[in-house]
Amino acid sequence: MTNTCIFDMDGVLIDSGAHHRKAWRALLDELGLVPKDPAFWRLTIGRPAEEAMPLLLDRHLTPAEAHRLALRKRDLYAGFAAEGLLSVPGVSGFLDDLARLGVPRAVGTSATRGDAVSLLEGLGLRRYFDVIVTADDVRFGKPNPEVYLESARRLGATPAACVVFEDSVVGVQAARSAGMRAIGVTTAHTAAELQQAGAETAVVDFEGLRWSAIARP
Repeated sequence: MTNTCIFDMDGVLIDSGAHHRKAWRALLDELGLVPKDPAFWRLTIGRPAEEAMPLLLDRHLTPAEAHRLALRKRDLYAGFAAEGLLSVPGVSGFLDDLARLGVPRAVGTSATRGDAVSLLEGLGLRRYFDVIVTADDVRFGKPNPEVYLESARRLGATPAACVVFEDSVVGVQAARSAGMRAIGVTTAHTAAELQQAGAETAVVDFEGLRWSAIARP
């Protein structure tokens, strides 16, 4: 039975994609690089910044260099995020529904713990989650399933009992590799792209979404 929900954060709970895209572009500008693909930022979706950096720059980086650039990107993002963030439409109502029904809830994110807690608290969403698993809690980023397996472990749930909400292809792949159901949120990728990665369906946002339409006996 599917009786547990795990949420990615950026692009699923928080509509932060625009700020992330601006931060990545600003970093490339600082490095004097012009991306060949206008959708270059898609390479970064769902991945920790340290792992996204070599893909974005298309070259090998030492761990120290990747970490340094990742810190700079996070600083740039923090500056843009200070302009204010919004939750994805309908997410508060859906989380209220889950809380009322007693459905266990977790966040599994590639963000750092400090960023995750700060952002969730800032939007009044922290109170909805029993468990938050971040990049600080795992060794490998998505598409490795570790973040979702650890979320399930901390909730005391089996992977088969979990449904994951994800906006990224690598996140959907991580959920499916963990043996969990996946529902796409089309804030970064199309429904077709998310379903090709393994999502059973995709939603634009959480407006009007009810747990009864998702849970399986």
